[in-house]
Amino acid sequence: MRQRFRFPKPLFFFCRKHNGGNENTVVMSKKVSYYTKEGLEKLKLELNTLKTQGRKDIARQIAEARDKGDLSENAEYDAAKDAQGHLEAKIAQLETLLANARLIDESRLDNSTVSILSKVTIKNKKTGQTVTYTLVSEEEADLKAGKISTQSPIGKGLLGKKKGDIAQIKTPAGSLEFEITEIGA
Repeated sequence: MRQRFRFPKPLFFFCRKHNGGNENTVVMSKKVSYYTKEGLEKLKLELNTLKTQGRKDIARQIAEARDKGDLSENAEYDAAKDAQGHLEAKIAQLETLLANARLIDESRLDNSTVSILSKVTIKNKKTGQTVTYTLVSEEEADLKAGKISTQSPIGKGLLGKKKGDIAQIKTPAGSLEFEITEIGA
């Protein structure tokens, strides 16, 4: 028999781990995350969309599946209820993120050292290739847009460095050396 999801309490998010095979684990996250104004607005928009349109879509799916007859052998109904559990877990996770989110005051950032929101140009000492990244929170990272997380190996290795410093960074591909050629906002 398939076990139903228990919905998490507000400000908690759901982990799909099981204790003894029977209970779902609920974990509270108190990790403070720092966001740009753009990143914070994006999170709020996603949460609002999930709460309004997402819940409406799931309710419609459940109603359609319920109309198909016997619920005990209705795979569509079970799938819709599972989707509802995942949606509510995602909503709770976003609520936790927003409750612990802090807006970065960009006017108070120091451009003499690499920190969050720094736009850093680095030169690979081995290949001579230069690349520019903006260091952002983990949730805002987007490599295609040139935004890397402060929690990534390169992000961690660059934090606190000054222009002209050499950063030795251990990556999954091996150890790399980068020279910080420019720091901006």
